[in-house]
Amino acid sequence: MFPSILFRSADESAPLPLSRRDFLKLCAAGLFSAVATSAFRFAELAPEQQGRVAESYATVYAQPSLESQALKKFWRDTVFPIAEVTIGDKEPEHNRVWYHVAGEGYVHSGGIQPVQTRPNLTEDVPASGALAEVTVPFTDAHWRPGNEYPTAYRFYYETTHWVVQRVQDHSGESWYRILDDKWKYFYYVPARHLRILPYSELAPLSPQVPPAAKRLEVNTSAQAVIAYEFERPVFMTRTATGARFSNGDFSTPHGRYITAHKRPYRHMAAGNLAANGYDLPGVPWVTYITESGISFHGTYWHNNFGRPRSHGCINLTPSAAKWVFRWCTPVVPPNQQFAIEADGATVVDVI
Repeated sequence: MFPSILFRSADESAPLPLSRRDFLKLCAAGLFSAVATSAFRFAELAPEQQGRVAESYATVYAQPSLESQALKKFWRDTVFPIAEVTIGDKEPEHNRVWYHVAGEGYVHSGGIQPVQTRPNLTEDVPASGALAEVTVPFTDAHWRPGNEYPTAYRFYYETTHWVVQRVQDHSGESWYRILDDKWKYFYYVPARHLRILPYSELAPLSPQVPPAAKRLEVNTSAQAVIAYEFERPVFMTRTATGARFSNGDFSTPHGRYITAHKRPYRHMAAGNLAANGYDLPGVPWVTYITESGISFHGTYWHNNFGRPRSHGCINLTPSAAKWVFRWCTPVVPPNQQFAIEADGATVVDVI
């Protein structure tokens, strides 16, 4: 749970007090998580807030410290209530946010996806299709509409998918038919587990600002993304950029780019899963900056921002990636699955 910082008040006129310089100092000192959690946790921690173990396992400690007693393990996809967000000791330096599990102990936030369980009413699907997001910790996508059929993938909270049709199984339960944009297969997910996004939620942010006056900065040293309007910072968030792995250097390359290609969802897959490969359906809010596929995008397989760990992309929380997606150009119409347009695209500086 890493809140981003929006440098505007509710009326979008008055800037918030934290400057770019202060923000980068906090990032460098490993203190941004402490300040952000202190400022935002009471507003953001809903009574129904839960955590899902996004990695192989999460260790439960007696105190919010890696040096305290290890009590037990929660295995992947365990879902638990988060009673409190707190700040641990000096390690790990880049991310000191911990989650308190009532009656159990503390787990470090880096491997925990913040989730909720919010079932939905079934909606009709427009003929052109519609974008939808998962609103439960996870749901299984089946090859046919019915829980008795084999599972193709597991879809996770805040992943986004293109719905093409609503159907019913033999018992009358509603399912959404999902198009896989990579393999061109169709999957079926219980309709109550997906929320079709209204057009108002996909509208551009700051449309009154000329595209030439918008700029994104990716500071790889501070692991921060900063959005500027007329060279004034209006939004900042933590990130996890490209890293070096045993099979190569995937560091996000420095340089100037543009956001000429955007997709609100993407099935990303590459390499050998046993050797740093990945197979990730429903990656949300993808804003590409290179033809090779480097992009800003939401991340559901970790919550450990503040140090490099990607295959070159600029990992963000889903909410931060959605803000970037809506703010920069080109605009993706709500009834379309992507937009490619170099003219008027937002400039991105990776430094």
